[in-house]
Amino acid sequence: MVKETGLYDRLGVAPSASDNEIKKAYRKMALKYHPDKPTGDTEKFKEISEAFDILSDEKKREVYDTYGLEAARHGGPQFDPNMGGGRPGGSGGFSSGGSYGGFDFADASNIFEQFARAGGMGDDGASFHFSSGGSPFGGMGGGFGGMPGGFGGMGGGSGMGGGGFNRRREPEPEIQQIQLPVSLEDLAKGTTKKMKLNRKGVNNSKEEKIIEIDIKPGWKEGTKITFNNEGDWTPSGRRNTIQFILKEKPHPYFKRDGNDLIYSLPLTFKESLLGFDKIVESVDGRRIPLSKTMPVQPDSVQTYPGLGMPISKQPGTRGDLKVKYKIDYPLTLTPQQKEAISQNF
Repeated sequence: MVKETGLYDRLGVAPSASDNEIKKAYRKMALKYHPDKPTGDTEKFKEISEAFDILSDEKKREVYDTYGLEAARHGGPQFDPNMGGGRPGGSGGFSSGGSYGGFDFADASNIFEQFARAGGMGDDGASFHFSSGGSPFGGMGGGFGGMPGGFGGMGGGSGMGGGGFNRRREPEPEIQQIQLPVSLEDLAKGTTKKMKLNRKGVNNSKEEKIIEIDIKPGWKEGTKITFNNEGDWTPSGRRNTIQFILKEKPHPYFKRDGNDLIYSLPLTFKESLLGFDKIVESVDGRRIPLSKTMPVQPDSVQTYPGLGMPISKQPGTRGDLKVKYKIDYPLTLTPQQKEAISQNF
């Protein structure tokens, strides 16, 4: 019987979960909540990373199951004869001299990096990029110095040596968010944008930095592109993180609905009755022929499979194009027109 289940709950697994089940759960949640993902959530990312850090280590997990989270964070229960009569975890719990200062984003990022480098992300790991000694998604500094394989003792940082965490914690960098307006055409075809940053350097000096942002075909509004160590210089001796958030510009003719494109096609009253042949230029530059030989109902929608937006997670596939007909009904009719309609309908 475990003392607490909080860390298991974070990963959505049972206390009896195997190492493999814990790894699979962390992989799924890390891909969902990493701050660079559209579904990113920094706090949840830190929570699941701490849970994985403890539960993936046999000794830490044993301490957690027996004594709880604080014991696992501090490397085990402390024995203080003046507090709790020397009883493990008794009335006073843990010594206050430990160096643990809270699990931050740098810790979570390092854990994610090591897991990805060890192949834990599987095929999805191919989309993550690492700089030399840095983190994924642009490369945050302070890497692991080439630690091989699995998590083990977490190298020269977070190992459970001497009864506690011995690593020195740096302040978490701020994330400077910038909205990046992009056209529907750019989101359909993909593009590279160059952005000039005016940032603070050492001693509050002014700097200019050009950043190239690769936008992949099919990306959606809200997608986050993160550049670690590219923001303002901070008193801690490091730079803040820059995060661009895609903002889709309105299009005069097309509207995006997930992976589908919706196009409003204006028709004259005559075209709605007798049919039409038209060419529509899509957002990716393709010319799409549209035609009808029968009358068009006012609220009808025609679907053209595979002519919508690219699906970024499924290369080579697209959503649908949905054409809505906007019929220009006449406001008035001449007597001759009324007569013609009366005789033929």
